[in-house]
Amino acid sequence: MSEERPFRILGVQQIAIGSTSKERLRRLWVDCLGLAVVGNYRSERENVDEDIAAAGRGAMRCEVDLMQPLDATRKPAVHEPPLNHIGLWVDDLPTAVAWLSAHGVRFAPGGIRKGGAGYDITFIHPKGNDEYPVGGEGVLIELVQAPPDVVAAASR
Repeated sequence: MSEERPFRILGVQQIAIGSTSKERLRRLWVDCLGLAVVGNYRSERENVDEDIAAAGRGAMRCEVDLMQPLDATRKPAVHEPPLNHIGLWVDDLPTAVAWLSAHGVRFAPGGIRKGGAGYDITFIHPKGNDEYPVGGEGVLIELVQAPPDVVAAASR
């Protein structure tokens, strides 16, 4: 695409990992690797119970979301695949969604909404379709509105 993009991807905001047991995930990520649990999120609608762990510090800290389904028989199945999604900081989420949609990117249902960490989010669908042929090629990608400190840190 030769057209200039009206937004920037600033870095990795999160990696979301699913399992049928958060405790097994915590054994590796918290107990062995030393990440700190900084929050929790539970949503019946999204069928998830997650611990939010953190790697790094400051504005460019990366979350590692350790997720288990509330009901393993329901959708969304946050534990399948185990690497559930990757989240990217974006400096202007509404502009990014409009521009990407106009360029054939398919978004998952739900639109822009508040995510578990309190930031506005939306998801790029793992697969394209006839109307929107560009997708994540099997990977669910979360776009996360970066707060001012992350935008400033990425601009230095």
